[in-house]
Amino acid sequence: MAVRTRFAPSPTGYMHIGNLRTALYAYLIARHYGGRLVLRIEDTDRRRNVEDAVQVIYDSLQLAGLDYDEGPDKGGDYGPYVQSERKPLYREQAERLVALGGAYRCFCARVEPEASREAIEESEDASEPEQAAEGDAAAKLYDPCRFLSREEADRRAAAGELHVIRQRIPQTGVTTFDDHVYGSITWRNDLLDDQVLLKSDGYPTYNFANVVDDHLMGITHVVRGVEYLSSTPKYNLLYRSFGWPIPEYVHLPHIVKEGGKKLSKRAGDASFQDLVARGYLPQAIVNAIALLGWHPADDREFFTLGGLVEAFDIDRINKSSAAFSISKLDWLNGEHVRVLPLAEFHALARPYYGPELAAFDTVAISRLIQPRVVRLTDIPELVAFFGAPMPHEAGLYVHEKSRSTLESSAAILAHLMEVLDDETEWTHEALAPKLVDWARASGLKTGTVMWPVRIALSGLLSTPGGATEIAQILGKEETLRRMSAALAKLGARA
Repeated sequence: MAVRTRFAPSPTGYMHIGNLRTALYAYLIARHYGGRLVLRIEDTDRRRNVEDAVQVIYDSLQLAGLDYDEGPDKGGDYGPYVQSERKPLYREQAERLVALGGAYRCFCARVEPEASREAIEESEDASEPEQAAEGDAAAKLYDPCRFLSREEADRRAAAGELHVIRQRIPQTGVTTFDDHVYGSITWRNDLLDDQVLLKSDGYPTYNFANVVDDHLMGITHVVRGVEYLSSTPKYNLLYRSFGWPIPEYVHLPHIVKEGGKKLSKRAGDASFQDLVARGYLPQAIVNAIALLGWHPADDREFFTLGGLVEAFDIDRINKSSAAFSISKLDWLNGEHVRVLPLAEFHALARPYYGPELAAFDTVAISRLIQPRVVRLTDIPELVAFFGAPMPHEAGLYVHEKSRSTLESSAAILAHLMEVLDDETEWTHEALAPKLVDWARASGLKTGTVMWPVRIALSGLLSTPGGATEIAQILGKEETLRRMSAALAKLGARA
């Protein structure tokens, strides 16, 4: 059977890290094993829906490079791919389940539980799935409506009495299922409640719509977070009541912070959009997220998306929680920045260049800073000195390693201004050997000569590129002007 995976987000307005990992793993499984990826929008939990959030989903997947084969905007043979557009289908399947004996009508006047995705994701019940299988689940709901005769229940429903449809969970025995990551897991049926499947307004709960859609869309591999593990026995009982085949489950471990606390959107932890806004490349974020629960057969950490598709092995997904590390993301982002073609990096860098850089060759600036950039948002600070040297004290010209002193720096700058005043080829390739030759002829170390020039031009201890590379970008006139200003600071005369 051909592999079919799905990514089924709720339109809540942003793509959090756990959601993106689910999408990525579903994508990698589909692509690695020659299958298809389905995008399904699960919007039946109306309290959580955010206007225009579906567009956020589309934009995020496109930015991450995760192309899907079927979805609301692409169509397919299993649509519609938005749950709110499938409402009659859920009613039909719920009624069918009642007829099969796997569900019953409940007329009890009480607040209907939402059985929402949010409640599942924020639950801590499944943080240790092996222990959750042993007990401490919610006590089974013994609903008096469960024991109504079919005829009585149908009569009351036909009379217009409001009711919900609940799953009929066996009162005894156990439910066992296999998960690709966590292995065989068993729950006692008497610890499972008769959950609501269809609410009185006709909307399905998340748990019911999820099962119906996965079956009708032919999903072979259900990829989701471990927080859904404790709901899986109820899913399987639904499959069995319908007589449907059970898909292969791939539950993914928790993502935690470096201190061990679980990542949570309620706690304000970064979303995919947040990380992109902070200057991280989408491909670096995808690379980092791929390593949150999966490890390759070798020790590689740097991956392109194509490399991930080739290397991904479903058997190498881990059970243990994965720590999301900003320092690891910083490293990966720097690596991805460095392998970008210059033109591509320059296109990303240009929005960070202020108008004060308009007079300079910004492509040359991009070439100079690319090896030093960790996040794109670092760029303004890295290039600010091109607009004007950073304010600095004369003491910056003193450097023990290069044997620079205030006196030597002043003398070097004064002499070099005379040497450079006659230079006609103002390039790094021409300037660098000229300054090196002058240093040798003067009996000085190259560093002793270059240090005061770089400080004069930038006002910084550390810069992207050396003195002559900076001089080339500044141009002859601005270079000499800054050197003259530095001489004035050092109390010397040109």
